[in-house]
Amino acid sequence: MTRRTVRIAMNGVTGRMGYRQHLVRSVLALREQGGLDLGDGTVLWPEPVLVGRREDALREIAGRHGLAHVSTDLDAVLADPAVDVYFDSQVTSAREASIRKAIAAGKHVYTEKPTATGLHGALELARLARRKGIRHGVVQDKIFLPGLRKLKRLVDGGFFGRVLSVRGEFGYWVFEGDRQPAQRPSWNYRAEDGGGIVVDMFPHWEYVLHELFGRVVSVQALATTHIPRRWDEHGRPYGATADDAAYGIFELDGGAVAQINSSWTVRVHRDELVEFQVDGTEGSAVAGLRHCRAQHLSATPRPVWDPDVPATEVFRDQWREVPDDTESGNGFKAQWELFLRHVHAGTPYRWDLLAGARGVQLAELGLRSSAEGRRVDVPEIVL
Repeated sequence: MTRRTVRIAMNGVTGRMGYRQHLVRSVLALREQGGLDLGDGTVLWPEPVLVGRREDALREIAGRHGLAHVSTDLDAVLADPAVDVYFDSQVTSAREASIRKAIAAGKHVYTEKPTATGLHGALELARLARRKGIRHGVVQDKIFLPGLRKLKRLVDGGFFGRVLSVRGEFGYWVFEGDRQPAQRPSWNYRAEDGGGIVVDMFPHWEYVLHELFGRVVSVQALATTHIPRRWDEHGRPYGATADDAAYGIFELDGGAVAQINSSWTVRVHRDELVEFQVDGTEGSAVAGLRHCRAQHLSATPRPVWDPDVPATEVFRDQWREVPDDTESGNGFKAQWELFLRHVHAGTPYRWDLLAGARGVQLAELGLRSSAEGRRVDVPEIVL
């Protein structure tokens, strides 16, 4: 067995997502399992180089996990020929410029979404990467999670017949920060810093809908700021200038309609923080991040509307759990494995910077729809 080291510059690991999901649960988890076995006698050994602005925070993380390499000089890291991959989980406003530098340096790029603050920048990144001949990928973690994998299995197997509609509910209550600490950083609620639930979540909905049901061809959205005053990490009040809830209707290629509510101002009364209900001519299913329940046409009951009589049916009991077909792990780690295989073995990979640009496009058009109060077409983009 040959062990091959892949050195990954990881920019943004002092943030919640970069640290927890990408460093600890993905890259370090790969190291804990002995590396990534490519199946041809080669094992990839990921060696992270922690990059950021705060050296003390980087060194604390490195010491906690026994890592050797930290730097606050991104240019020097990108100039190092030993570095193979650049990964970005910074705040959105800083991402585009850093990815441009990585592409210019000839590094393979893997990045969180959104890839840029606007469609023009996102498309330019995809064009630059193609011209440079590097390999590139964008995090699209939801489709690698067990619940949506089960849902895709039902779609691919024809369980639904013709899909009629998709209804999604995402969100939870993010505390304002005065009486209880907020669960999300304050920049998420400042539009000038790249915040807002539309730019955060519409890229997710684009790839989920595209992957499972078809391309989004139009969007009608209402984005709003329900809570205009919040408190930051230092207890200082500030005005929230970004949207904290969005209500979207998406028309899909083929005629299905998706309705998805996204909110950081909703209290959870569902089984998971995100759930999708899919209804088709032959069956329906409800999927979250881990579970999926289905009801076929042949087992569909005949409810009768009578508001004067108490319901005697327990409707949830009429659905059946869709079983696991494979062992499911962390969705972020699963996509990291596929991307590293793509980089070093040339295996097919379609979740690239162009796919990331589609997510940026949907967020941009969703905000335009909300501002103009109308439905907006979503043109297909190509390089």
